[in-house]
Parts: sequence; structure tokens; C-alpha cells
Amino acid sequence: MNDGGPRDPRAARTRAKLRRALWDECAERPLDEVGVAALVRRAGVGRATFYLHYPDLESLAVDACADVVREAVEALHAWRGRPDPVHAPSALPEFFASLTPHAGLYRALLSPGGGGPLGRVLHRDLRAYSLRERELAGAADAPLVASAVAATFAGVLADWLHGLLDGTADEIADQVWQLLVALHASR
Repeated sequence: MNDGGPRDPRAARTRAKLRRALWDECAERPLDEVGVAALVRRAGVGRATFYLHYPDLESLAVDACADVVREAVEALHAWRGRPDPVHAPSALPEFFASLTPHAGLYRALLSPGGGGPLGRVLHRDLRAYSLRERELAGAADAPLVASAVAATFAGVLADWLHGLLDGTADEIADQVWQLLVALHASR
């Protein structure tokens, strides 16, 4: 993304307008039916401005959904002390519930099993966070467990969004939490 620098407030405002326009467009139609022309018209920017910031719509969509990755990582690490092995910290079911309004966009970027452009970002960031925490704690097999945690969470999240797993946000949060606690305890 060529954005004029990370601290350029004009570039940040333009990207925010484009992200908002994408959310609005995707509330009305699936991502694969959104066109750059309609998007830039809604954002009030020119087509060249769009391409200055993003090479394509998928890049914009991943950027617009990047907050979900940070929220997922934070929700998974929102506990202190000894984790409850059965019930997820409250941030995790809140995270799952927050996905519902834009589930179609997330499904377009996160394929079943946890792949897709958003899945890759989620896996990368969650694995890095988990690896860092396990290494700081001196835990055995830190890379293996970090990879398993990232893959498990991304896969369950994607499969739930695609309707391959039944359950409410609360139920799926507790279920994935139990899996993640077991992975951490297994090594």
C-alpha cells in the first residue's frame, strides 16, 4: 500500500473514508459485487486516489477487517491469572457476537478452515503473539503450540462464520476456548 507514510493524517483520513464506504457497500451487496467506481463515489474520492492507497478491492477489504484480527488476539488474551478451563473470558463471546453484522464480508475474506487473505493475517498475528507469550514463559515447544493455537482459532472462527459449526457466539467462544486451553496444557 502506497499511502504517503504511516503518520500522514490526510492518508489516514482517506483510508478511513474508503473503509467506511466498503462497509456501507458490503451492507448492501456481497464483496464480489462491489465495484471500485461505486466505492469511490460513496467515499467521495477519485479512482486514482483509491489506487494510490490500495492495489485492489481485496486489499482494502483486508485492511478494513484488520481490526477484527487485533480484536481476536486481544479477546483470546483478555484473562489474567489462571484461566477458567470451561468458560471463555467475556471478551471472546463479545468478539464472536461483533462479527454478525458483517459476517458476509468476513466470509468473503476467510475461507472454511481458516484460509483466505484475512485468515492468513489472523494466523500470522495470532501465532506471533502466542509464540512471544510462550517464549517469555519458557514454555516447551513454543513454536508448535503457537502454530496449533493460531490454526485452531482461525479454523473454528472461519467454519463458524461459514455455518459449518453450530452454536451461538457464547457457545462457540466457550468451545474454542476449551480447545485452546487444552492445547496450552498439553505441552
